[in-house]
Amino acid sequence: MRVIFLENWRQNSGIGVSILDTGIYPHRDFGNRIVEFKDFVNNRKQAYDDNSHGTHVAGIIAGDGTASGGKYCGLAPKSRLIVLKVLDRNGEGNAADVVTGLRWVIDNRERLGIRIVNLSFGTTSKSSLGEGSLLVQMVERVWDEGIVVVTAAGNNGPARGTITVPGISRKVITVGAFDDAMYQDERGVKHVNYSGRGPTGACIVKPEIVTAGSGIVSCANKKDGYAVKSGTSMSAPIVTAAIALLLERNPGMTPAMVKMRLHDRAVRLNLPKEQQGWGMLDLRELLR
Repeated sequence: MRVIFLENWRQNSGIGVSILDTGIYPHRDFGNRIVEFKDFVNNRKQAYDDNSHGTHVAGIIAGDGTASGGKYCGLAPKSRLIVLKVLDRNGEGNAADVVTGLRWVIDNRERLGIRIVNLSFGTTSKSSLGEGSLLVQMVERVWDEGIVVVTAAGNNGPARGTITVPGISRKVITVGAFDDAMYQDERGVKHVNYSGRGPTGACIVKPEIVTAGSGIVSCANKKDGYAVKSGTSMSAPIVTAAIALLLERNPGMTPAMVKMRLHDRAVRLNLPKEQQGWGMLDLRELLR
């Protein structure tokens, strides 16, 4: 099985995408398209990434392949990046910083033209952060303000009910990986059938959609560097980039319209509903 998308798509999306993550390294593949950087962890002014996760996510969305001669190119390489560092060098953070970051997105959405927020992280819904938590309420407020919110399903599968927070929100678009049979993380730990499965505690079908997530090559936090990473953190930005291209073609689409379009154009797989949701992303059909 392979993800269905258009290879080396070069359309000028120009869509404002906000990434809340570990930051971003000013890789050559981003050119001058890092239009804003805000650090809620260490309060540094210049763009940086002391983990590499956020840079990898950004590259999947908006890397233009300059440093690789076009070999490793994101799906929406003209996107404008608004990056908020809310996770530390270990990829860890607290809900308060994320909530503060989401409020900042709302306050600056018009100034920066933010149309999409990508959240490639999550915490287990078995914690105190349930559907009624401030974090879930904030992602839903961002959605209600007209910004599409894309989240990762998490890597706690294959048991039912393993979607992470804030992916349990019934409004946002939660993305899983269909190619999750096996991967080895950066610590050498092997994971089998890792993609988070639904339903949520409120019996909401999750994830909404799945795409590739294993062995994804993207930008690293070193000069002209690339790295391979796996997880639903890599799946979410593929869908985010697809939505950026969709909004360029259809700028009047609301988050609800985007969600319905994904539903209508997804490709059903031979997988349980709690694993695949609506099915697999098909970018060609999405943009048709």
